[in-house]
Amino acid sequence: MTTSLQETANGVGASARRPDATVKVRGEFAYSSDMWHEDMLWGATLRSPHPYAGITGIDITEAVAVQGVYAVLTHEDVPGVNRYGLERPDQPVLAADVVRYQGEPVALVVADHPETARRAMRRIKVGYEVLEPVTDAERAVAGEGPELHPGGNVVRHVPVRFGDSDAKADIVVSGSYEVGMQDQAFLGPESGLAIPAEDGGVDLYVATQWLHVDQRQIVTALGLPAEKVRLTLGGVGGAFGGREDLSIQVHACLLALHTGRPVKMVYNREESFYGHVHRHPAKLYYEHGADRDGKLVYVKARIFLDGGAYASSTPAVVANAATLGVGPYVVPNVSVDCWGAYTNNPPCGAMRGFGAVQAGFAYESQMDKLAEACGLDPVEVRVRNAMSQGSRLPTGQVVDSPAPVAELLRRLENKPLPPEPAGERDLRTLPGGVSNTTHGEGVVRGVGYAVGIKNICFSEGFDDYSTAQVRLQVVGGEAAATVRTAACEVGQGLVTVLQQIVRTELGVERVAILPVDTGIGNAGSTSASRQTYVTGGAVRAACLAVRSALFDHAKGRYGDLAGEYRVAGGELVSTQDGVIADLAEVLGSEVLEETVEWRHRPTGTLDPETGAGNAHVQYGFAAHRAVVDVDTELGLVKVVALDCAQDVGRAMNPQAVLGQIQGGSAQGLGLAVMEEIQIAGGRIRNPSFTDYLIPTVLDMPPMDIDVLELADPNAPYGLRGVGEPPTISSTPAIVAAIRAASGRALTRVPVRPEHITGVG
Repeated sequence: MTTSLQETANGVGASARRPDATVKVRGEFAYSSDMWHEDMLWGATLRSPHPYAGITGIDITEAVAVQGVYAVLTHEDVPGVNRYGLERPDQPVLAADVVRYQGEPVALVVADHPETARRAMRRIKVGYEVLEPVTDAERAVAGEGPELHPGGNVVRHVPVRFGDSDAKADIVVSGSYEVGMQDQAFLGPESGLAIPAEDGGVDLYVATQWLHVDQRQIVTALGLPAEKVRLTLGGVGGAFGGREDLSIQVHACLLALHTGRPVKMVYNREESFYGHVHRHPAKLYYEHGADRDGKLVYVKARIFLDGGAYASSTPAVVANAATLGVGPYVVPNVSVDCWGAYTNNPPCGAMRGFGAVQAGFAYESQMDKLAEACGLDPVEVRVRNAMSQGSRLPTGQVVDSPAPVAELLRRLENKPLPPEPAGERDLRTLPGGVSNTTHGEGVVRGVGYAVGIKNICFSEGFDDYSTAQVRLQVVGGEAAATVRTAACEVGQGLVTVLQQIVRTELGVERVAILPVDTGIGNAGSTSASRQTYVTGGAVRAACLAVRSALFDHAKGRYGDLAGEYRVAGGELVSTQDGVIADLAEVLGSEVLEETVEWRHRPTGTLDPETGAGNAHVQYGFAAHRAVVDVDTELGLVKVVALDCAQDVGRAMNPQAVLGQIQGGSAQGLGLAVMEEIQIAGGRIRNPSFTDYLIPTVLDMPPMDIDVLELADPNAPYGLRGVGEPPTISSTPAIVAAIRAASGRALTRVPVRPEHITGVG
């Protein structure tokens, strides 16, 4: 018997409402920082004030004596291995003999009140021998300065070689570029609640992106088996990569097990800046060669990423920057080298765009230079070199699904531009806004384009899978489904999409998403734009297994009916016999449950000498056109319009897709003109949202968005990951527009007023 899909009102392709929407809008959603236990204690972390220093001694005597303090822990109190790490276990749970960045955890305090814990924390005396920090990634790669880790300061080097390394071209443009350190700026601070269990283990409720990798690192530090460390996802107030590494996880568990009491830890905003990784700052050196018609002949690049004090996900970020380093273009000859370096700057790791953002700013700036050198329009030079389905990347991998790079650009080019301002202008529409810095004098309008490429899902042979359990049964007289996974909802809307998949595949409206925990198999990280693809694929596969069991059950009750079975609107339907029965009647007391482990197509590793290999499973493409008004006298910028075209394969939830594109574009705008963690000598100068600026609703312009749905035949429903591609192309488009208005080269982001005015 065969089956057919039935579209449902709130199924795949509909803009179904988020199940958590109402409580979030009302302020009733319980985030991890809201968790409470009646007899809980409060934990606090003592952090290093120095970027690089030896520890000569730790005296906790005065801290322990503070009334209300239950314990003060140091590295000597870590019962397991005092090391953890997302990809390499190179980071101490608590520093023992050396601190490698400002803010590194040195000791923990637990008390009956958070202020008591902080007061005691300040009484811990740590002896430091201050050392000269390594702060320049390029110099670290060159071997200058002390080795921060055994084996040197190169975390990873990825070369990519394709074609003729000695190729020559008629027209050559070169440039050096810099990208500042961007913060994920999630609104919910790091937080969690650890509760000791009767079996000697611990239950941790935490805001994170990857429960099972957290668990793997925690058990090593605690010296406990995995079954005694159970994690449940708390309410997550945003992530964007910044929660992929550990923060409070091991610390809270240590304190809870040591005291035998529940322990809550919550970072304040300043501590959050020290407590999670950031986007890698980068220095990038590019040379593009083309013929006189603007067709690329070669690209050479050297990319240096500052990984900070510990590896985190730097090895994977390096691979992305290298393999995607020439952009969505056909380039016959490529020589790219990308290095990730250890320094004494804050650790850097995952952030939306993951290496493709830094490279994207550089190669798109180069494409604008090339257009000017060839006397071509910026869109035309991109279209002439645009990859398409069947194109080969510098790694040798063939793009085997739609790659509508040229179409995305042409769509933007054909959109009408915002009308030129006339007459007296509303101050809110001008650079500087109501600060009244200008009434239009010295304001020049500019337009810029950019396009980007991003890999989707995990790469380089990683065993990328997700586990899903789906149950179908009668609840309250109607058929209902429940879904259980370990996939973290961090605000992106995964819970909505999983409900939509179940409604589509099982034809039921009532779908409950169970709490997320480590009681079920791994679902991988909520990163790499992968969860709808991989966990969505797992839920779909589990639904198909349940549906098959349902049809077998129906056959047992009703006999072998003619035609195809399908489920729709809570009913079992035959194409020949029509409605057979309500699903509740078909099921009766039967409970159908299936658990599936689902994987996407395998990927391969990169050749260590040439970078060759089928490293990525899917690619996403987005393009932007930015229109800006620039006060060329004061260097202030107003982004007037930021239009986008993006291929999403299948818009699983059209409204959510638009939200992802708008959100990614907003973070790209932030990197273009305002967001940067200021580092001086390894120290953060602006660890607050007072001094670290992020775009508000007043900074975001209207967006005219074209969503293409060109299905990837290898993906569930033909979908593509959506969240990251718009972050890549929005930044260079805005900077290109500022260049057009100001006439300045603008080789660094974020663009500051002095870069535009040339003063300062």
